[in-house]
Amino acid sequence: MEKTHFNISNNKISIPAILWGKPGAKLLIEVHGNLSNKEDTVISILAQKAVAKGYQVLSFDLPGHGERADDNYECIPQNCVSDLLAVYKYARSLASDISLFACSMGAYFSLLAYHDFDIKQCLFLSPVVNMERIIQNMMEGFQVSEERLQAEKQIPLPIGQTLDWDYYCYVKKNPVCFDWKIPTAILYGSDDNLSEWKEISAFAERYQAEVKVLEHGEHYFHTEEQLQVFESWADDNLL
Repeated sequence: MEKTHFNISNNKISIPAILWGKPGAKLLIEVHGNLSNKEDTVISILAQKAVAKGYQVLSFDLPGHGERADDNYECIPQNCVSDLLAVYKYARSLASDISLFACSMGAYFSLLAYHDFDIKQCLFLSPVVNMERIIQNMMEGFQVSEERLQAEKQIPLPIGQTLDWDYYCYVKKNPVCFDWKIPTAILYGSDDNLSEWKEISAFAERYQAEVKVLEHGEHYFHTEEQLQVFESWADDNLL
């Protein structure tokens, strides 16, 4: 399959990206999750499926990920939303029919960035739809109070994540409570230890999203069975 590596400009920021397949009327934007990149396994699997259905696919590295791991450009919602807007603008220069795939935290950033945009359909894998709840769960799990986080500003956790007061404040001020009129399908693992089922089901009810639940599936789809289910689900739901 044809793959073109290039960069998308966002003012003075350079976003490493890939175009998969040949130009056409339809384009799929793919947004990876945390600790992932623009060529992650699920990104590649879906790109192959989409190209076979006549799409060109656009994937890219979020701040702090992939080729941007050493950049001085933080992976915070403001930066990610800014990059997503630049990616969409570039996508629209290539095709008028835009669809979206997003995974984990990439779904949260996409919801923030694209809720007013002209997008034909959306596929979410293990989406984060309530980032505030996830941060609060980490705070509770490591016995970090709001008062302590406000005082210390940043608190590294032994799981490789860092609690950040400014990030937390932004998330509290920007919940997913806006119009989301894009037809959406969700694939979710019943053993997801990050995104709680009650949050996924509430999102699905609010926005009439279709949800497929993989029993014993995890937040991170990586086993052979999980990837086979993902591939079949993507094939069934990508128009």
